[in-house]
Amino acid sequence: MLEFEEYKVKLNNAKPGLEDLRGALKLESAQKEIEELEAASEREGFWNDVEKSQKVQKRLKTLKNKVENFQKLCAAWDDMYTICEMAIEENDDSMLEELESEYKQFSEKVEETRLGTLLTGEYDANNAILTFHAGAGGTEAQDWASMLYRMYNMWADRHGYKVRVMDYLDGDEAGIKSATIMIEGENAYGFLKSEHGIHRLVRVSPFDAAGRRHTSFAAVEVMPEISDDDNEIELRDEDIKMDVFRSSGAGGQHVNKTESAIRITHLPTGTVVECQDERSQYKNKDRAMKILASRLYAAESARQSAERSAERRSQVGTGMRNERIRTYNFPQGRVTDHRIGLTLYKLNQVLDGDLDEIIDALTLADQAEKLRASVEEA
Repeated sequence: MLEFEEYKVKLNNAKPGLEDLRGALKLESAQKEIEELEAASEREGFWNDVEKSQKVQKRLKTLKNKVENFQKLCAAWDDMYTICEMAIEENDDSMLEELESEYKQFSEKVEETRLGTLLTGEYDANNAILTFHAGAGGTEAQDWASMLYRMYNMWADRHGYKVRVMDYLDGDEAGIKSATIMIEGENAYGFLKSEHGIHRLVRVSPFDAAGRRHTSFAAVEVMPEISDDDNEIELRDEDIKMDVFRSSGAGGQHVNKTESAIRITHLPTGTVVECQDERSQYKNKDRAMKILASRLYAAESARQSAERSAERRSQVGTGMRNERIRTYNFPQGRVTDHRIGLTLYKLNQVLDGDLDEIIDALTLADQAEKLRASVEEA
């Protein structure tokens, strides 16, 4: 029964951290806001304003999820402590394996929630839009882009996030030339913003009959979804050129049968966005406009950030364009993030979506850098 006594000690040691987390999540103010929003939604005429009511419901869902997730952590703590006491009292070690599994999941969820409280950027809580671009190198680079596409889809699935495909263009022989997805869920952008940049692959190419080692590159662009309320970028009709064409990528039976795909060009900047995943031309246009707004915001934000802090060189968490941020080395089975010097020898797990150790380290490094910068500016 020694193992259960040890777990009781672990749980008692974890209890203060759980209470600290309650304060960091500001659950009292969240509960108060929930009550206010629920009262507002019950008022006469509330549902007449569809746009406003939808925003209130979205906010309600976010707040309720925050409260419910913390309540689940508390319930998990109570359940595990009860298991320990019952096992000790009845001298029954049959539940040890279950306890070990539950404690591991509990610890990971507490850490993920704690890190989420550090994501205080303006758009950190928003959905994330990821765009993948194969670099030079033909099939090899296009295959690498599709591997990254799979990796982030698997990461999202691990965290219960929903993924929407917004655009997808097949490679010539394998992989993808480009693709855009939206990962929906609280703090999706905050966690993924550090993934923005150039990803480098070193491997013996399966497409090379001579079995030579190849180095390939693919770019991952990460932007927050910008809502109408958040958007400070003005999209004027006269600045927009819209073209309609037939879908050319993977998309099922409707591909090349209906002209539903949309290409939007922002004339002042030359920014081009395509969306061809939906059958509906209207839906494709709506999604393309969201991507355009996010891309223009990201460009403006990067410009302003560079002006304000030209002396900063680390760029941890921002993923400067054209910056090689990470190398995935198959011969050595390692992944190295060059911004923080982190090397992990678990390449296959990372490519299967196990990115948390890297993302967590980048989140903490970014927080430390922000604190250092604020001290220097004070």
